[in-house]
Amino acid sequence: YVQASDRLFQMDMLRRFTFGELAEIFGGRLLESDEAQRAIPVRAIVQTQWRRLDASTRRILMRFTDGVNAAMLQEPLPVEFRLLAYRPKPWTPQDSLAVGMAEVLDLIDDWNQVAARDGAYRRGGLRFLAARFPFTDPCYDAPVVTGLRSIAAGPACKRDATALLRELGDVRSPIGSNEWAAGANRTSEGRALLANDPHLPLGIPGIWHLIDLHSPGYHVAGASLPGLPAVVLGHNERVAWGATAGTVSAVSVFSPPWRLDPSGWQTERFSVRFGSTTSHRFYRTKQTFGVTLGDGRFVLVRWNAYEDPISPAKTFIELDRAVSIESATAALAAFPCPSLNFALADSRGRAAYVLAGQIPNDPVWARWIHPSRDLSRRYRAVAFSALPRVAPSRDALVWSANNKMYGAGYPYRLSPQFAPPYRAYRIAQLLQARRIYDVAYFAQMQLDVLSLPELELAHDLAPAFGRHRIALGSALARWNGEMAGDSTTATVIEGLRLQMTDGHTGRMPTLLSVGVSGDLIRAIAAPSPVPWRIAGAVPVLHGLSSLGINFLDGTTFPGDGDAYTIHAQSPGYSQSFRAVWDVGSWDAGGIILPQGESGEPGSEHYTDQAEAWTNGRLWPLPFSDGAVQRTAVNRETLRP
Repeated sequence: YVQASDRLFQMDMLRRFTFGELAEIFGGRLLESDEAQRAIPVRAIVQTQWRRLDASTRRILMRFTDGVNAAMLQEPLPVEFRLLAYRPKPWTPQDSLAVGMAEVLDLIDDWNQVAARDGAYRRGGLRFLAARFPFTDPCYDAPVVTGLRSIAAGPACKRDATALLRELGDVRSPIGSNEWAAGANRTSEGRALLANDPHLPLGIPGIWHLIDLHSPGYHVAGASLPGLPAVVLGHNERVAWGATAGTVSAVSVFSPPWRLDPSGWQTERFSVRFGSTTSHRFYRTKQTFGVTLGDGRFVLVRWNAYEDPISPAKTFIELDRAVSIESATAALAAFPCPSLNFALADSRGRAAYVLAGQIPNDPVWARWIHPSRDLSRRYRAVAFSALPRVAPSRDALVWSANNKMYGAGYPYRLSPQFAPPYRAYRIAQLLQARRIYDVAYFAQMQLDVLSLPELELAHDLAPAFGRHRIALGSALARWNGEMAGDSTTATVIEGLRLQMTDGHTGRMPTLLSVGVSGDLIRAIAAPSPVPWRIAGAVPVLHGLSSLGINFLDGTTFPGDGDAYTIHAQSPGYSQSFRAVWDVGSWDAGGIILPQGESGEPGSEHYTDQAEAWTNGRLWPLPFSDGAVQRTAVNRETLRP
């Protein structure tokens, strides 16, 4: 009831997007998007997920559905429905499962990304593929399973700037999230600490809805996805957990055989507002489904979420009830997808790490498209017991930032391409800088704006600028690497990086591949740069802003960090919440959203967290009965 009161329009958009039904509201302009989305058989997946759920989880989803539909009847209809002149359909339990699938699809390495790597492989083999899509940056590797003593040389590593720019020229959409945790023997208060800030698309309303669920024998608090009846990331009375995307293989992609099974074609109809109903054919068998890539090729996809549909909702419901790291890990053993790095901490003062999710043991590891003859082969998932982990301990120190998490000797590659390790390395640096940690230090780490790769790039370029007597050379040489609001050098290095990587097209860096000439240096040197708080400012837009409806937009954030800093922020993308949990002293620590809890324009809670977010404050999330009673401002009682 509460989620639908705050976020009903967002929930309706999520289910329509996932099911490919946006054209029913927005007309033919979104028909192509719907067709691409329907190629993924989400409706069939969630129907099978629903049938396979245990009775308890089904009952929870049904009661959640009752609450959503009650709010539809009792609460005022959000303004977006009135602007678009339609009413939402009743909610169903399958809609909740579909909302979960929306986030799954956002976090997996999909078929179009496989196709991009396939193109490089066909063009130049493994060597060109490795240059075009670096597996990791070995100079900054910081694998959690080998500990702080085994991180790479970092800034002291010797390599040419061309290799660095290949990494900085990554063509993928931003992939991010940070987490770290420390056991009680490493903290000032003698309790475990856990920090988490997932990085996701930035908009208003935000991705997460903060909630506390309390009933006899059950108490959990943290961040839920609107439409799901569970806390996804947060804590209960004994355990806290955070997560980052695993950036590992999810799918196997195949060229189709010369003859497809005629019985595999299915026709689906699309209702188009202000237009005629249309239809489209899709190819699906028991093991694969067909998709058309961005380059026009038709391929077959094998994905465990389609072959063996299991909802992650059950895992999160079980996490909400975990009483120890061991019981949380047992719940994660059945976690399907997307693969996630979990940091865990419990009231016994222990911290731990585990990678969870079904990763196909496919020797290609999604680096290229299989020939059709490989359709006869089966790639079973890597056993959960064989995935990287750090055992629970009061001395444990764990972290993840979508980077390679294992060291030498681990038997599986797991990924075609991990996220660049710069944030993970910086987290490790900051953890090395102290022997004992507290909530304030963990919260300050989340605001860090030092960009290690851009600092290295600036210092590599400074001599060339100096040789041609360009004033920027001295500024680059002196720069401390911080993408801070007052820095004009941060603005310069951002512009240089985009110029030198050809705007992230993945082409060879222009400056270094053709040689450094004075004319070229002057051509890319930014004239009179403005401070980064202006140049890097990020507006927070509502989904209807693309229609020219701007009064629903949120607060614009000043430039502060970028895609390579712990404090991740770039256009349309940022930390989606920041949380630090003092495990066992749950009223300490806190959590903050970029804008606000309410998705209702005009509500006092629409953007009321934006100022604290910009200033780097955490808001407490009261957990004990006493703290809740002391801080409660409004109360609402629901009666049958």
